[in-house]
Amino acid sequence: MHISASQILEQIKPELQFSASRSSGPGGQNVNKVNSRITLSWKVSQSALTAEVKEVILKKLHSRITAEEELQITVQESRSQLQNKEATIAKLHELLIKAFAPRKVRKPTKPGKAAKQARLISKKQHAEKKKWRQKPE
Repeated sequence: MHISASQILEQIKPELQFSASRSSGPGGQNVNKVNSRITLSWKVSQSALTAEVKEVILKKLHSRITAEEELQITVQESRSQLQNKEATIAKLHELLIKAFAPRKVRKPTKPGKAAKQARLISKKQHAEKKKWRQKPE
């Protein structure tokens, strides 16, 4: 399965739904009258993507997906609806990149000579300390 996040994003663009609402926080009259917060909604389960791609998305992004298998991203950084809409798409793209990034293979390592030496010295000091706490015979 060699599919990039950009290809997936192009495939699902028609499926994305955007809704605008009033932003929270400071901003005076502008905040009270302009719907600049954008929420992107995407029903992953009803997507036209292949089953294995959907499975990867559902598995890797499970913390961001609702019980109805819907991915929601909300942005209210800008005072402009258009900029916030572009920011939600950019966030979705980043999430897809993370989800489809190959995992780094862990190379098992062994402790170095200095680490072994330090461990042995520490053990000796601990044993010595315990020995001095014992009652004399």
